[in-house]
Amino acid sequence: MLSLYECMKEESAAILESAKRLNNDQVEKTLRLLEDCFENKKKLLLTGVGKSGIVARKLAATFSSIGLTSIYLNPIDALHGDLGIVDRGDLCILLSNSGETQELIQLIPHLRNKGSFQIGILGNLNSTLATQSDVFLDASVNKEVCPLNLAPTASTTVAMAIGDALAVVLMEKKGISRKDFAVNHPAGKLGRELTLKVSDLMKPINQLNPLLENSSFREIILEITRGSIGSCWIKGKDNDNKLIGLITDGDLRRALKKYEPKDWENLLAEEIMTKDPIVISYDKFAIEALELMEKNRKKPISLLPVVGENYEFVGILRLHDLIQAGLNN
Repeated sequence: MLSLYECMKEESAAILESAKRLNNDQVEKTLRLLEDCFENKKKLLLTGVGKSGIVARKLAATFSSIGLTSIYLNPIDALHGDLGIVDRGDLCILLSNSGETQELIQLIPHLRNKGSFQIGILGNLNSTLATQSDVFLDASVNKEVCPLNLAPTASTTVAMAIGDALAVVLMEKKGISRKDFAVNHPAGKLGRELTLKVSDLMKPINQLNPLLENSSFREIILEITRGSIGSCWIKGKDNDNKLIGLITDGDLRRALKKYEPKDWENLLAEEIMTKDPIVISYDKFAIEALELMEKNRKKPISLLPVVGENYEFVGILRLHDLIQAGLNN
């Protein structure tokens, strides 16, 4: 009885053996074709039938994620009209374990007529597809992990591993950065970290009424309550957008603890506010704001004033907004 460990060990061994069999000349030709496709903004088409078709769909998604326009081309649909998506100079990767998949063999002449180049990821280098492809990579396996040696298992794993490896090497050759990658993954954690800016999440200044240093305790309470942001900002006398202080719910609680109840109604904004609070620029990444809040050791920060290019006050960023955006995952 095969164990899960033994099955996985056999599949990993199949990948290792495949890596040893790869022809360096064919690999280099493949990578040059992929680079040309990337640089000239051509499309990469991936096609296959059955389980190979499923692998082709996955690899199309992988190449798309690194910025190479990639599409799964159903070979049957292609022969019935979908060939219209193919342009001159496009690149097509054909996946087939047998190398004799009739739908792909029928497709190749039409791809050539459209001016497309073909790369075969094939399990049989003596096959029809191998002879008709411009370049081919050896994806053969000694046997499937399936005890009947029938269900595509090791063969599909090897084909996917070769495709993934091509994508990774292409990433390195083209200098794809974390930021480039994130642009195509805006909903993922990396995408949020490297695309969301402070300006995307902050509450703009037009939602906040400024107070002065001599604003009363009553005015402070009313503004914090009105704004529903849990804070109010104090502006300077000479510049309407110059932030000189911030009053939060926490500042109010500390003032109530510090002063006697009989003095509360006479308190002014300048006696309660946090002077020269920590601020962040509007064009910083939101993840930087979260790190700034978390690293502060003097007191917890749940609000960050946001400043513009000339250090003018432009808005407030709340910890709540960062959490809602999923940056604390």
